[in-house]
Amino acid sequence: MVVTDIDDLVKRVALRAASDSKDLPEPVDDAQISEAEGLLGFALHPLLVRLYREVADGGFGPDYRLLPLHGPGSSVVGEYMTRREASLGAEYPEWPEGVVPILTWGCAMYAGVDCLSADGQVLLFEPNPYNGGSWEQCWFLDSAGLAAWLGTWLAGTGWFEEDAIDRDDLVEPRPWDQAASRLHSGAQPNSQAESVSL
Repeated sequence: MVVTDIDDLVKRVALRAASDSKDLPEPVDDAQISEAEGLLGFALHPLLVRLYREVADGGFGPDYRLLPLHGPGSSVVGEYMTRREASLGAEYPEWPEGVVPILTWGCAMYAGVDCLSADGQVLLFEPNPYNGGSWEQCWFLDSAGLAAWLGTWLAGTGWFEEDAIDRDDLVEPRPWDQAASRLHSGAQPNSQAESVSL
């Protein structure tokens, strides 16, 4: 996607966010982005940065809406730090490095953005069928990129929409083929998001 497409996407997200909520939080500033990245230990995906800097500090998007970047309460940084801390040194790590939870779907399910992938692939963490051992069966690829994921939300065509089950063209999340390597070997991305600029 070229830069002008991303610019248009961010504008469309901002318009939708403003129409969905009259009470959006203020966007974050560069210092808050830097603080978050310092705590996380990696750069946030550039499109995710633009959303938080140009649209709002969460409070928009599908269903339960994007989490705020920082706390108090549930936040992108707080949820990531908690989940990674529990995974470090565990025989069966639950949460991969570089995947920030951006939204809860309820019932312990999360949407996460892989900040170590060039397109910021969006993942679904669905732990409810977990029965011990590896967590890799709980990870699904929702979208190959954050831009495409936002596009499905704007178009009303995501699997998470109320009428999704009635559509013939529904694309559901599929098992994440990198889950085993990313959970058990640390970050093994295809390419670094730091090399991408939007």
